[in-house]
Amino acid sequence: MFFRQLFDQESWTFTYLLADEETREAVMIDPVLGQMPLYRRLLDEYGLTLKYAVDTHVHADHVTALGALHDEFGAESVHGVGSGAACVSRFIADGEELAFGRYHLQAIATPGHTDDSFSFFLRADGCAMVFTGDTLLIRGTGRTDFQNGDAGIQYDSLTRKLLTLADDTIVYPAHDYKGMNESRIGEEKAYNPRLQVADKAAYIALMDSLDLPNPKFMDEAVPANLKCGRA
Repeated sequence: MFFRQLFDQESWTFTYLLADEETREAVMIDPVLGQMPLYRRLLDEYGLTLKYAVDTHVHADHVTALGALHDEFGAESVHGVGSGAACVSRFIADGEELAFGRYHLQAIATPGHTDDSFSFFLRADGCAMVFTGDTLLIRGTGRTDFQNGDAGIQYDSLTRKLLTLADDTIVYPAHDYKGMNESRIGEEKAYNPRLQVADKAAYIALMDSLDLPNPKFMDEAVPANLKCGRA
């Protein structure tokens, strides 16, 4: 499988470009509008046909490229069920799959960071990997204090869904702020400080105590992303 992990320095966002090397069908997860020149170059250089452009949720820290990728390359834009973005081509439900070539990206509803948060699971080349958006970060979890976030629901998404995956499943989050590109489910169980709590009540108390400032681009990004990044 063709795989590229791309990074937007301004928003600390990871974007993932995945493709079947035989059919050249591709999927892009969490694309950033400001990185469109890079996406054009990569799709052209590698002769890829972008079949899907997927956001793991309505982001508050950057403007998505879903609309631009749909308009320029004909990619089907995808959000999880529960998103309020009427602009997307398809709302995917828990357990549904996006096929590209011989591969299948499986949707996992993981609300809590936002009420529309989804993760996506993939088996490729003998590896299991999960793209966790902001639900599970490397040594962290996504905040739950806006966009209908709920720490208790996020705890259930983590413990009942993501952390039930095999320990060697590779974790690819939407962001990282500490210089790490990937992790494993087993690592996060062992070393993620937000997962070392006794129960749901303790997790809720922990998340409620964070007192974080709003994302810098929130007022711009959320309305724009409900329109798939179109002005």
